[in-house]
Amino acid sequence: MTKTELARIALPLLLLPVLVRTAIAGDSTMVTLNDFPEYAVTGTRLNLTFTIRRQDQTPLSGLRPGIRAATTGGLTANASVSAGRGRGEYTAALTLPQPGEWTIKVVSGFNDTTLTLPVLKVIAQGSAAPPPFSPATRGVRLFSTKGCAGCHRHVEVNPERAADPKLDLTGKRFPQEYLVKFLADPTIKSPAMPNPKLRDDEIAALAVFIDKLISKTAR
Repeated sequence: MTKTELARIALPLLLLPVLVRTAIAGDSTMVTLNDFPEYAVTGTRLNLTFTIRRQDQTPLSGLRPGIRAATTGGLTANASVSAGRGRGEYTAALTLPQPGEWTIKVVSGFNDTTLTLPVLKVIAQGSAAPPPFSPATRGVRLFSTKGCAGCHRHVEVNPERAADPKLDLTGKRFPQEYLVKFLADPTIKSPAMPNPKLRDDEIAALAVFIDKLISKTAR
């Protein structure tokens, strides 16, 4: 074999690690929470369990995620994160010190990907619980916390996302029977889609949100 032939074989092999590192560097992640409450109580530990995956659905273990919470008034709170039981799973215990509306961010620790959770109302100990959310409002929140917004766009959740017609769910409507079946197992449409293992009440709330009518001015 000539030197020229060897070079043709060796050069791609030498470039392979660079290409792999470049692909990983340009990759992003999806964060999926197991549960996210409708409200929290001051001084009470809020347990958050979440899974971090790459866009190809590979769970990412060994990361160092962070939890950051803040109010518009400038109050802040952070939580340490530890590895969970499953691959790519993490847990955190967050305590919010004062009543108000808190914004919580999950910093994945991978390529600066951050998930901003829906605003969480925090009430003082001994206060009456706020009225429960409507199914549609729960659906809006689940769209974020269950990772749907990682790929899909909806004007009520992530209007800033570039609108891919195939992934934009704004104003889309589906037969309820199909939508419920799909949300229970998204892999029936595409094996690449993750299955967040939604409970029946979560499926119902997401179905209501996705299928509800949206005014033209909201799009």
